[in-house]
Amino acid sequence: MIMSTTALSSQPTLTAKDFTTDQEVRWCPGCGDYSILAQVQKVMPGIGVPRENIVIISGIGCSSRFPYYMNTYGMHSIHGRATAIASGLKASRPELSVWIVAGDGDALSIGGNHTIHLLRRNFDVNMLLFNNQIYGLTKGQYSPTSEQHKITKSTPLGSIDHPFNPLALAMGADATFVARSMDRDPKHLQEMLVRSHAHKGASFLEIYQNCNIFNDGAFEMFTDKSSKPEQSIFLEQGKPLIFGAAKNKGIKLDGFKPVAVELGNGLNEDDLWIHDEKDFYKAQVLVRMFDDPSAEGHLPRPFGVFYETERACYEDVMAMQIEEAIAAKGRGDLDKLLRGREVWEIA
Repeated sequence: MIMSTTALSSQPTLTAKDFTTDQEVRWCPGCGDYSILAQVQKVMPGIGVPRENIVIISGIGCSSRFPYYMNTYGMHSIHGRATAIASGLKASRPELSVWIVAGDGDALSIGGNHTIHLLRRNFDVNMLLFNNQIYGLTKGQYSPTSEQHKITKSTPLGSIDHPFNPLALAMGADATFVARSMDRDPKHLQEMLVRSHAHKGASFLEIYQNCNIFNDGAFEMFTDKSSKPEQSIFLEQGKPLIFGAAKNKGIKLDGFKPVAVELGNGLNEDDLWIHDEKDFYKAQVLVRMFDDPSAEGHLPRPFGVFYETERACYEDVMAMQIEEAIAAKGRGDLDKLLRGREVWEIA
């Protein structure tokens, strides 16, 4: 049925308030999850999808309370399995806008295998990875993204694990959209959420999220106003990689090695690395700009869209395969299938 222009225009204009629920938001005061929730609620009215066609699926963790606070359909599922459940939903209901909310422990530890297969299959879903580099819900154990030597309740002598680099993992799984933002930059986070939704395929958005109880200040260098201009660099398509409070610094490529330089003295913007979201090889370098921010001569941490490409979505290819099978063999008969090929008569 095609709706008339009059019917469409009579639809009420939604606001962020329409996406809030009557549930008490039960996160610790000061948690970065509050900001992420607020930005998601702000962008949802503008994506052009009715609330009844939006689904939020979460696993287990502090971030996984998200579906209770969004006035859409949703499911608080199983630890690490939000990606698997979202895959099944998208395969059976491809018209839905499916959003996955998961923490770094949820998605990269018990759910790591599900995450990489979701990305390589390229379901048209949006994955929001809340990365606070700690287990918050279970009270402060180290997570797959915690830095080495991290002292926690489960690593009193310091973690000896080498941490995951979430965006490098996503690139290795051939994700078609890879981006990073932070809870304390609402405008940038909103932009990244809109870009994630607009992408046709599996979008992977890592969000630095402060856990002020068990890992407070983990990303302070990148989010605090005093240090952010020097420690963070924001990627813009077709523009040079520039940073610094005076915008007087940039990133230059020495072969495939990024080097921080100061503009002037013969160096200008034309000498800098020009960001290209379609360049797979340079994206591999960008996701590795992940060194120790306290080290001398370090590189700033990138934020924005690292990589985007087009590839057929799993649910579309699956539907096409089914149509081709029906065209070649006709529609199946479930009763015949259940009876099988061998039939006995009982005298």
